[in-house]
Amino acid sequence: MNSSVRRRSGLRRSTVTIAVAGLALSAAACSSNSSNSNADTANQKVTITVDCAAPASKPVAYKEWNEDVALFEKANPNITIQSIRTFPCETPALFTAALKAGTEANVFYTYYTDQGQVLDNGQAADISQYVNTTSVPNLNYIVPTAMNAVKAGGSTYGLPTSIYTMGLVYNRQLFQQAGLDPNSPPTTWTEVEADAKKIAALGSGIAGYGDYSAGHNGGWHFVSEMDALGTHVLNSDNTAANFNNANAVQLLQALHQMRYVDNDMGKTQDLAWGTLQQQMAAGKLGMYIAAPDDITYMVQSLGANYSTYGMGAIPDVSGSPAGSLLGGADVMFAKKDTPAQIQAGIKWVNFEYLTEGDGQFNYARSKADSQAVGLPEPELFSAGSPALNQDIQLKTKYATIPVQYYTNYIQAAVPGIPESVLAQPIYAALDNVMSGVLTNPNANYQTLLSTAASQVNTLLQNAQ
Repeated sequence: MNSSVRRRSGLRRSTVTIAVAGLALSAAACSSNSSNSNADTANQKVTITVDCAAPASKPVAYKEWNEDVALFEKANPNITIQSIRTFPCETPALFTAALKAGTEANVFYTYYTDQGQVLDNGQAADISQYVNTTSVPNLNYIVPTAMNAVKAGGSTYGLPTSIYTMGLVYNRQLFQQAGLDPNSPPTTWTEVEADAKKIAALGSGIAGYGDYSAGHNGGWHFVSEMDALGTHVLNSDNTAANFNNANAVQLLQALHQMRYVDNDMGKTQDLAWGTLQQQMAAGKLGMYIAAPDDITYMVQSLGANYSTYGMGAIPDVSGSPAGSLLGGADVMFAKKDTPAQIQAGIKWVNFEYLTEGDGQFNYARSKADSQAVGLPEPELFSAGSPALNQDIQLKTKYATIPVQYYTNYIQAAVPGIPESVLAQPIYAALDNVMSGVLTNPNANYQTLLSTAASQVNTLLQNAQ
């Protein structure tokens, strides 16, 4: 399925409902029924059910999935894949029901934020003994934060299939029209303010910069923007709010400057996901914070053109962001799986999601199928690793869109920072901060931050 749909659903609708301290206790009770056996299953016939298979309503993805299954089964004649067609890959209510009933697929799709729920229900197999550089050759090259998202209590419960961090999406055409260099996007908030002012000066209802403040999306952006400044919104043990500080005030002052002093953010505020994309696709917005798959969404759903956009690193004060909110998806393995099913599932995941040139990295096929090749995703491999270098070479070879337009974003290699516990309620509280600043020219930053911090602290206390 379309990665933009898949990732957005997870970030907005999934919620971690337990504290990290409790996670390890839950994890200890979730080992596979047969996890003590690590026998070679190469000659053992096995069938595995795999969800998140592309449906017929997505004809290109459907065709490519079927091709991958056929290639995999030919190379592994003792393994049979039974595809479960799901769109979207996860519907929260159905996902929860399957966990409670123990009816999830042998290899099942989850968002990173689902781990607590899966472990609390005791439905994940501990696959630690099966995951190594033999079964997953690129294991050591996977971004550490992505691997950490599938681990708990010292055990591994899944493998990552996608990851993204936030950056600055910008309209290259508007940059050129405003006399700005489209190959040098701003890296600091001061530069963002200056560039936004020049873009807004083009007139015709064009805004220089946009941001969210509703639907949990304002809080989501606030968290990522704070990560870039080097301040995580919770303290180190996730027991208290950590955003009522000078960095937050600095960020809010930058937004106030663009909104009310420079008047380059537009008058309509309290925007939720989808609105900024519409403005950008219509040529009415110069810049906003987003993940790379926003560009795919604008092209596939809003009629935009890939060559219109570029990406840079998420802005901060110094031009060297400390981090960016990390999101993504993974697959986990059902508690009921046999060792043979676990090993077969790992082979499939390695082929489909973690090997250059195969599965989701089969750029030659994507180009032949008139799909976009060149976007900086799924960001699974660490900067400088052989896996990433080969991925870049293949992506460049088969590119259908200008790879160089994303060079600034890629080279920044901003570390990904996982979502906080109770992510969605925290985002809701922080929506009020963003809305307050963007709708009230006389907003008191300290009051907004103190109120939100009090709300978050109450949430954390009630969750313990």
